[in-house]
Amino acid sequence: MCGIVGYIGHRDAFPIVIKGLQRLEYRGYDSAGIALYDGNKINLSKTKGKVEDLKNKAKEISLEGSIGIGHTRWATHGVPNDVNSHPHYSNSGNLVIIHNGIIENYEAIKQELTKRGYVFKSDTDTEVLVNLIEEVKKTEDVKLGKAVQIALNQVVGAYAIAVFDVEKPDEIVVAKLGSPLAIGIGNNEFFIASDASPFIEFTNNAVYLEDEEMAIIRLGKEIKLRKIKDDSVAYPRILELQMNLEEIEKGGYDHFMLKEIYEQPRAIKDTYRGRLLADQGLVKMSGIEQNMEKFINANRIIIVACGTSWHAGLVAEYIFEDLARIPVEVEYASEFRYRNPVITDKDVLIAISQSGETADTLAAIKLAKEKGAFVFGVCNVVGSSIARETDAGAYTHAGPEIGVASTKAFTTQITVLTLMALRLAKAKGEFSETKYREYLTELETIPSKVEKSLESNALIEIIADVYKDSTNCLYLGRGYNFPVALEGALKLKEISYIHAEGYPAAEMKHGPIALIDEHMPVFVIATKKGHYEKVVSNIQEIKSRKGKIIAIVTEGDEQVRDLADHVIEVPETLESLTPLLTTIPLQLLSYHIAVMRGCNVDQPRNLAKSVTVE
Repeated sequence: MCGIVGYIGHRDAFPIVIKGLQRLEYRGYDSAGIALYDGNKINLSKTKGKVEDLKNKAKEISLEGSIGIGHTRWATHGVPNDVNSHPHYSNSGNLVIIHNGIIENYEAIKQELTKRGYVFKSDTDTEVLVNLIEEVKKTEDVKLGKAVQIALNQVVGAYAIAVFDVEKPDEIVVAKLGSPLAIGIGNNEFFIASDASPFIEFTNNAVYLEDEEMAIIRLGKEIKLRKIKDDSVAYPRILELQMNLEEIEKGGYDHFMLKEIYEQPRAIKDTYRGRLLADQGLVKMSGIEQNMEKFINANRIIIVACGTSWHAGLVAEYIFEDLARIPVEVEYASEFRYRNPVITDKDVLIAISQSGETADTLAAIKLAKEKGAFVFGVCNVVGSSIARETDAGAYTHAGPEIGVASTKAFTTQITVLTLMALRLAKAKGEFSETKYREYLTELETIPSKVEKSLESNALIEIIADVYKDSTNCLYLGRGYNFPVALEGALKLKEISYIHAEGYPAAEMKHGPIALIDEHMPVFVIATKKGHYEKVVSNIQEIKSRKGKIIAIVTEGDEQVRDLADHVIEVPETLESLTPLLTTIPLQLLSYHIAVMRGCNVDQPRNLAKSVTVE
């Protein structure tokens, strides 16, 4: 979940590494550090806090050198402080390392190294690893690359590492298992990072390491890839990156989250572009077409995901069962992988992840494949681990999402899943041609209807000001909009630190109604399509107990307007497509409340964007 950056070449390393860390800060921001080699020695600076704090502290050291590595941390082992920050030295001071992941057997290794005279300054598993590499290098009398390979065969856990040795001043050794690592290839220079964003302005050529691969990156030489287990040669596959620099800058918005909320019309359109051909009555998705029999003959679809992606999966459950008439189960990946699930070769597993690197989801994929299931991935990052591990898949084309709280990832995931369900429904003959074309035509209008929903921003800001000091909130929805209620509550919790719960509206009377009084804001999704009269009854139950009602309604609604304290309108659409619109006001509400409370919207406390550890 941490971010790692490295550079070796002909430029000054410091500005490249610092800028790269700022772009990776969404991965963790408890502390940050940098190590630079000036030709004689390693100069290291690290601190608790953000990369901006590191920039100020680093002025105390020499910033010379064309070799450097840096790290921004999401703490696992050891509290966030200066000592536990990365990079970490070996005892001799010759080796320095940065690490993303967890070494599970670090304590046993630490005890053995302590017996051999090693002293540890931090509480981290990473300091143990760099000293293990040093011990192997010394006792086996091998060079750095071989020492890294031997040491990694002794550890259990996950890692993406970069190691530098003053005795090998023209190279950096990197390795990966379970945590992402990309190598940018420039003109006699190399860039190392957790994703491509730190080096996109320098090169659009990158190699993504596979699990249990390591690379020796040496100036003036080609990258040497080897398998960690047996030291056999691997061959790099150079990918051309599609990302551009503008996509990872704020573009005049105050926060990445707000920018990404407003990017949703474009992101949804990019996601269905080339796949949705409404005028021809077609949905074209190669991952589905090439594996149609797997889906059509499946006993069930299992959807695994975490967080916001899990909520998208819940929406997909309604869509697949309603439109395609295929049974669906939606699982938290973190629970699925540990509960000995029943999986057969008649099952299709759909794994959803924005980053394509979510550790629990990757583990669920591997489990499903071992059991013979067909695995289909839905993710946003080209070349990510999930994209490589799955049998087939579809990208969402949302573009980079930097804000930790997902917004456009949610709506583009629903878009992809809707396209899949529509194509399968057509293949199974569940739709008349007229009804099928109606769905395609309506889906094509969603970007413009999202734009219309965004026009409520000023009203939403006024409502946010009324409820910004609330201590608890309840979110209610039914049918397709029950998952949207869960997602709305999650957004508020994530970025404003207000306790919030999402519930099926009918379940309110089975417990949560006890909480309702004049101080309790209740956000109710009450669109005309989807159990409208039932939701109106639930609103009346809230009103009779003096709860404050903020309702998301269809344009022109009068009945709920007479009952609610505030209403926010969204355009009318088909019931299955309403989540793409009703989620927009809830995203904006969370954003404005967080800003008014002085919260760090893009980097909420204790969270990170890409959860690459368990």
